[in-house]
Amino acid sequence: MPLASAPLTLREKLAFGCGDFASVLYWQTFMRYLPFFYTDVFGLSAAALATMLLLSRIWDAIDDPVIGMVADRTETRWGKFRPYILFGCVPFAFAGVLAFTTPEMGATGKLIWAYVTYNVLMVMYTVVNIPYTALLGVLTRDTVERTRLSSIKFIFAFSAGTLVSATLLPLVKVLGGDSPQRGWQLAFCVYGAVAVLFFLVTGFFTRERVTPVRERNVSILGDLRLLITNRPWLLLLATTLTLILFYAIRSSVSTHYFKYYLYAGQPDRELTFLGYSFTLEALVSTFNTVGQATSILGVVLVGVLAHRVRRKPLFIGLFLVSVASTACYYILTPGNLSAIFLVEFASSISGAPLSVLLWAMYADTADFGEWKSGRRTTALVFSASSMSQKFGWALAAYLAFKMLSLGGFVANVTPTAEVQSVLVLLMSIIPAGLGLISIGIFLFYPLTEDRMATIHADLNARRLGSPSAVS
Repeated sequence: MPLASAPLTLREKLAFGCGDFASVLYWQTFMRYLPFFYTDVFGLSAAALATMLLLSRIWDAIDDPVIGMVADRTETRWGKFRPYILFGCVPFAFAGVLAFTTPEMGATGKLIWAYVTYNVLMVMYTVVNIPYTALLGVLTRDTVERTRLSSIKFIFAFSAGTLVSATLLPLVKVLGGDSPQRGWQLAFCVYGAVAVLFFLVTGFFTRERVTPVRERNVSILGDLRLLITNRPWLLLLATTLTLILFYAIRSSVSTHYFKYYLYAGQPDRELTFLGYSFTLEALVSTFNTVGQATSILGVVLVGVLAHRVRRKPLFIGLFLVSVASTACYYILTPGNLSAIFLVEFASSISGAPLSVLLWAMYADTADFGEWKSGRRTTALVFSASSMSQKFGWALAAYLAFKMLSLGGFVANVTPTAEVQSVLVLLMSIIPAGLGLISIGIFLFYPLTEDRMATIHADLNARRLGSPSAVS
């Protein structure tokens, strides 16, 4: 059996998963808490936040393929991708502390600080995370192994999301006392130290096996041309963009939904759930923790089903359940906490496996591109795919907070009925509609398991004739 198709050891799979644990300590914060930090702790208006997130995330998305092309051309004794993880993790953690620091400045100075530190953080996230993500395409060529590896990656990811959901707001409270600004800064000193440790485990205990035939004088424009003519990749890109809009519209405002809809802008109140009284911080942490823990179950389920169910129908079926669950938020009222948690359970267990399946299929599109053209651009495939995610997050955050701003939202002020109505739409009908569009696009994705088996047989035959192809 070629080394690139050999089963991976459990130790290496777990080491690979550690990288996503580290990344998601930040990504979960970006998704769930970053807008809340900037409006209710740092002090930006909803309109200023919307513009900053749009501009910053578009820039951040653009640098993804740049990092991807650089990584594809990197040759070191540690491999193509692992050096970025090993040497980039400490500056990344330091940037995280700066981004969650609130300086003693006027409004203009604070806005400049937010732009600079947030963009530095996102650039460092890209420098580390793009090469990390590309590792999925070079650890093994086996499609079932890739799906299992992707499952382990997302088990670690949702475990980190669970940790953030359960600990971030309480940690801020404990470390900051009466100063939430100091609490956020110190919390990211703790998260940064944990992230560095997990990134180093990934860097030291994984091995890059799938390597392309060495080529000379390969142009950047040539790589980009190969990418945009890769039809399966383009379809996954469009699917990913709309899927991220589906996720991000809702998650960007979920904390605001609790504070300004369920608590009606009165965070000192306590709501009763299952016979217990919850403060805002406790209920938000419980809600997000339940969602992340349930997501782990969904990811484990996909790992079990990887060799039993074909990926395309599985993806569509799970996505439809997640869309229907999300739409249910439209009819839920503040007093229906049990129903809200039940809907989140259904949405999370069906929605979490979607990313697992997508990332495994992106590795297949890299193989397809190599099979079609003879040129492998693993990091470019993953980085340009990550770019679509960041465009999606940028657009989602912009639209969500523009809608809130137009609806009259003001942080830490009792919300109007119009603001509450906008929050409900952003949690339900709007993301559900985007989910249906995403499913419609994915119906045209052509790389089935049978076709990939044929492609891999051809690629393995080519590599047997090239001594430098596989290490």
